[in-house]
Amino acid sequence: MCVEKLQKILLASTLGIVMMLVASGSIKAGFLLQLIIIIVLIASGLTGFCYITKVLRTAFPSCEEDKK
Repeated sequence: MCVEKLQKILLASTLGIVMMLVASGSIKAGFLLQLIIIIVLIASGLTGFCYITKVLRTAFPSCEEDKK
């Protein structure tokens, strides 16, 4: 599995956890986790640097490397 695909899977899983927290009544925890996700995505979009991708690249190859 490559880094970019793994990052998208982790993001979808995290959003699922947020939905679970809100559904179970932990609205504050769900809101806080959602806010963290929003901040990370905005920072990644504005700077082009994604800390999560950098950390994951230490253990998984990039998708561009898989295509070669």
